[in-house]
Amino acid sequence: MSLLIPTYNDYTDAHEGSAQQEQYYKEWEKLKTKRNDQGRLEFPWDFEVVQGFFKQSDPNTNDEVFNYATDHMGRLKPWSEIISRLSEMNRSAPENVEYKLLFLARHGNGYHNFVVEKYGIEAWSAKYHSMEEVDGIRYAPDPELTELGIAQAEENHQFWVSELNEGAPIPSKFYVSPLQRSCKTLQITWKDLKPQDKHPLVVEKIRETIGLNLCDKRSSKSKINERFGKFGYNTDGITEEEDVYFTYDKRETMIEQSVRVNEFLQQLFESDCYTDGKVNKSLAEESTFISTHSHAGTIRCFLNVIKHRNFTISTGGMIPVVIKGTRRY
Repeated sequence: MSLLIPTYNDYTDAHEGSAQQEQYYKEWEKLKTKRNDQGRLEFPWDFEVVQGFFKQSDPNTNDEVFNYATDHMGRLKPWSEIISRLSEMNRSAPENVEYKLLFLARHGNGYHNFVVEKYGIEAWSAKYHSMEEVDGIRYAPDPELTELGIAQAEENHQFWVSELNEGAPIPSKFYVSPLQRSCKTLQITWKDLKPQDKHPLVVEKIRETIGLNLCDKRSSKSKINERFGKFGYNTDGITEEEDVYFTYDKRETMIEQSVRVNEFLQQLFESDCYTDGKVNKSLAEESTFISTHSHAGTIRCFLNVIKHRNFTISTGGMIPVVIKGTRRY
């Protein structure tokens, strides 16, 4: 039986905040015209979902019960067709357009998830979110995966073995949140599957919603290096030794988190361009398939930024999305 089945809390995480989503869209209309001191757009890329590749983007798919792990990732075509189609789309695209397939993975069940499930979301919001442990269960800051979380990552490992055997591409780049539940999920999922020369880049931009919930305070950069440097993780995406972004009295809004996720996507797509902003076709094709390991709130913001339908992701779950990026000047 699959362990990647969404719960009620997963559904709530994916669908709450519709008012903030609308506010973000209004904020985006301002950001997209903002220029720096050199007159260059700070957010030059527009993003949109490309339909026809995966069931998850279809509004008729019931996200409360859908399980990609028992449905070939939800793909509507064989991998050979997906790969060749994306390659052709990138080759024939205008000089300011490129396409990417992002695998947006959520960490497996962590001890903070266990506490929410055991004591309820009301008790979590009122009390437990700011604590380090309860009844001998240590869940903050930066909690580890539970046995269930490890098993979910192992199920993902076997799932990827199956998909790779059917022709799935190995992502050319791996990005991961600095929180250890995401780093560990990536390590288990891709053990012995990912080439050793593909070093996951640890980046702040795709960490979980910042502030208030102590479980979302990250460990020091040195501690992250100690835990995951031996697996080839690159922590150059972390600029500060300690978590200077976490706040104890205020939680990041969905609007603010969507902006930083947008910044991540801006950097990702811009990295495939020449200095004049035109897409380098060779780089675009080399970097078509991208893996991220992050969190429920982060994935919700990814989907918000690209205007994908809200979609429930279980702990340990994942959603593939094909994104069209169009660069403005």
